[in-house]
Amino acid sequence: MTTRPVALVTGASSGIGREFARQLAQRGHDLVLVARNEGRLREVADELKQSCAAESEVLVADLSDRPALQTVADRLGDAGRPVDVLVNNAGFALRRRFLRSELRDEEAAFDVLVRAVLVLSHAAGRAMSERHHGIIINVSSVAGFLPSGSYAAAKAWVTTFTEGLAAELDDTGVTVTALCPGFTHSEFQARAGLSTPGPDFMWLDPKDLVADCLRDVGRGKVVSVPGLQYKAIVGLLDIAPRPLMRRAAQIARRRR
Repeated sequence: MTTRPVALVTGASSGIGREFARQLAQRGHDLVLVARNEGRLREVADELKQSCAAESEVLVADLSDRPALQTVADRLGDAGRPVDVLVNNAGFALRRRFLRSELRDEEAAFDVLVRAVLVLSHAAGRAMSERHHGIIINVSSVAGFLPSGSYAAAKAWVTTFTEGLAAELDDTGVTVTALCPGFTHSEFQARAGLSTPGPDFMWLDPKDLVADCLRDVGRGKVVSVPGLQYKAIVGLLDIAPRPLMRRAAQIARRRR
């Protein structure tokens, strides 16, 4: 009997995370599905069972809660049940500017967007490097290339951290990739009560976005930016003077 590879996906109940789970199942993976909503996770598990014959373990966890986060980390480090792919995708929406937000909300966002990525990447990186095999995908954002508040700062950390971890794990058989999408059609905006800015051509489809990312992972790319429009934007941001970028961010905030 051939053992199927296993992928653990956080934020797997909807949006990009759900699409990662679907496409990894189509590629022959079983899943560990992580999110806060058990009912929605079981819906995903049933869907993947019916469409892909994939077995799914449902792991209910709020990643801003440290004991719950440790439970997920322990699952990644379980040598008896190895995880071959980790997708750090769990998100957290901040509706207000930093100084207008409640500090507890900012801290919860930090725990999900930064600390959870740190803890889970540490657990997975150790376990995978010992087996000389594995994939870590950290979902960042094009926002991380911009000086634009605490969410952008968290995503900038994710991208930089991923690049450093990729270098540390070089030649171990473990690859690490930061996915940096722009605006993406999903439930995230509606559930967070956020507007959907920008023209239609700036919006990405989750199915194409995940397929592009998995293709980049297969090519060993450390930073994956889906969509020609965002590749062009990131290319310009790489060469734009930081004072100019800060000025542009100030103007954008005044127009909100």
